This record gives sequence, C-alpha cells and structure tokens, in this order.
Amino acid sequence: MELPTQTFRVTRADLVRYAGASGDFNPIHWSDRTATKVGLPGVIAHGMFTMALVGRAVTTWAGAPDAVVDFNVRFTRPVVVPDTDEGAEVEVSAVVKEVTDDGLTRLDITATCLGEKVLSQARATVRTPR
Repeated sequence: MELPTQTFRVTRADLVRYAGASGDFNPIHWSDRTATKVGLPGVIAHGMFTMALVGRAVTTWAGAPDAVVDFNVRFTRPVVVPDTDEGAEVEVSAVVKEVTDDGLTRLDITATCLGEKVLSQARATVRTPR
C-alpha cells in the first residue's frame, strides 16, 4: 500500500531559520561561494533539516508525533537550494512494508529532490492507526 506523497518546499530563508535554531552556521548552508569552493553544486540544506521534513511526513501519516516508534535514514545526496523564491522541493513517499500483530506498521520511505534520491534506507515504524 502506498501512502500519499507529501511535498515540502525549501528556501534559503528556511535554511537561515534552521541554522538559528540548530546553531549550525556552516557557510555551505548559506554561501554559494563557499559551497562551490568545497566542491558542492551550490548551497545545500542541512541534512538534519531534510530528515526533519521526512519526519514531518511520517508523523502526518501516523496521525500523531507520539505514534512514531522508530525512524532511521542514511544521507545519500544533498538537497541543493537555489537562491530563488521557489527554492527546492523535497518529495516524500512511503510504502507500507509490514503490519505486525503487535500493532506496528513498518514504512519504507523515499525522499527525492529533482528526481534524485536524497536519502537511502529511510524507514519508520509507527503505531498502527485504529
């Protein structure tokens, strides 16, 4: 069973807000000059910000934040955020992998940006909605 895809827009303003909240002011998250100097294609979103967007999708599917039992990802590709009003879009989809007898649902999650996977081995376990 496939769950509805959720799309999240990421702008440079989001990165600034996240940097302030997280304390991660690494210039690869706000300076094109620094990002390209270290070999990146441009400014990239914080990995944990990307993971948080996926976590938001999981909590929506689960129906409540406290229904999430386990959540894991591996970062495979950065989300490049152009300096435009539109920014970038991260699309998050999931497939129900298993529903257990003890009331848990296991999800296999896919997160993409511009058609490229940005996370691998993304999985969550949630309490099965009643």
